[in-house]
Amino acid sequence: MKCIVGLGNPGKKFEMTRHNVGFLAIDRLAEKHGISLNEAKFNALMGTGRINGERVVLVKPLTYMNLSGEAVRPILDYYKIEIDDLLVIYDDLDMVPGKLRFRPKGSAGGHNGIKSLIQHLGTAEFKRLKLGIGRPPHPIKVVDWVLMNYRKDELPELNETLDNAVTAATDFVDTDWLALMNRYN
Repeated sequence: MKCIVGLGNPGKKFEMTRHNVGFLAIDRLAEKHGISLNEAKFNALMGTGRINGERVVLVKPLTYMNLSGEAVRPILDYYKIEIDDLLVIYDDLDMVPGKLRFRPKGSAGGHNGIKSLIQHLGTAEFKRLKLGIGRPPHPIKVVDWVLMNYRKDELPELNETLDNAVTAATDFVDTDWLALMNRYN
């Protein structure tokens, strides 16, 4: 079984913010594969189903970004999912908008959601799909940028990014990791 987690913040207020691109990707992935995100357990909104014949659980932690690990660890334990079968989708300030990149492991890089996951999983060696949101233009502060809604003129690029993320996450389920990184990075 695979576990695909999208990071974000719960609530209507945050729904279309840059920091919620992980949630948006999970929503689109669930829609594409007919998986209902209707199970509230472990402080997360989840849905189980099949992607490419493989059993998966899709997860949106409801803990707020900075505490994401508190939701993910119990889910992995409950379903007996190995760290190697976990993929975390999240926003990356240091990548241009629209770009996506797989990483096999790494530091938190200042991302508090990833920092929480590393703390609760006890390792930084979990797979990631980073979605570029870019740095804020001067004089906007980073904290304001990530919590800012996408502008209407940014939505076509966001939709393309989400479509690409769904394709990449779908491929994660049954593609060799090195082939996956070569294809998308």
